[in-house]
Order: sequence, then C-alpha cells, then structure tokens
Amino acid sequence: MSDAAAAFWRFSLALYARPGVAPACLVLQDQHGRDVNLMLFCCWLGASGRGRLDRDALDAADRSVTGWRHDVVEPLRTARRAIKAAALPDSDGIYAKAKAVELEAERLLQRKLAERAPAENVGFRTEQRLSDALANLALYLGDRPAVPITDALKAMAEKDFATAP
Repeated sequence: MSDAAAAFWRFSLALYARPGVAPACLVLQDQHGRDVNLMLFCCWLGASGRGRLDRDALDAADRSVTGWRHDVVEPLRTARRAIKAAALPDSDGIYAKAKAVELEAERLLQRKLAERAPAENVGFRTEQRLSDALANLALYLGDRPAVPITDALKAMAEKDFATAP
C-alpha cells in the first residue's frame, strides 16, 4: 500500500470512529445515495493538505471507483446485511467474515482513490486544511446533512488532524 493510501485509510478510521460520524455516513449512503469512501476522500484531501477538489476532479474520482463499488463493494454490503437480517443460528462467524471482506474491498477502493490524490502541501496551515476539507465535503454532499462529520473535522483540526491516539 502506498504511503498516501495508508494515510487515507488511517484518517478514514479515525474520522469514522468519531461520535456521530458513522451513523451520519450511513444515512448519507442509504438515504441519499452518497458513497462513504468518497465522502472520506473529500475530507482527507483537504485535511491532509492536498487541497480542494473541483467538480471535474470529484467526478473523475467517482468514475474511477464506480465499477468496483457497484460490482464488488455494494454486493458484499448487501450480502453482509442479509446475513445479519437472517439471524440464523451460528451465523456469527460468516457475518464476521463477510464484514471483513467488505472492509477489505473498501480499503482497496480507497487505495484507488488515493492514487488520484495530488501531493501533500506541507505549507498549508491547519485552518486552510480544515477549510479545504469542508469545501470538498460540501461539493460532494451539496445540501445534504453532514453536521456530525463537519463537527468531527473541526475537532480533528484542533489536534492538527493527527490520526494517532
């Protein structure tokens, strides 16, 4: 995995673990048709000092992972959810395996996105990186609700977007 892909994955895990972020992401995914990994990519690009996306770059990033998301990630998610909903006796093991495979597929999708990322600009101050992350997220989400995500980004900015505990 490239350094950028590893950094993106760490950032994603840290942001997703923040209070309220996971449920907000799932609402945006399930009710508004947004891709959680693309949301995280938008946030990471800005937060890591890689700047702002324009509509063309965002659309290109989305197109670069559409096939993998549609053919692999979404069917795996559907299967995992079906296993959980069925609640068959002794299905915990297969559910855990399905969840792990889905997570690995998402990590590979993120690696593909990270390959598109420009180099980090270490000269960007925290305020600029936060502004870029929020602008990228707004570009992708439009007027869809994202308060828990924006609040988490602001909280992470207070620690200069450090992802290590």
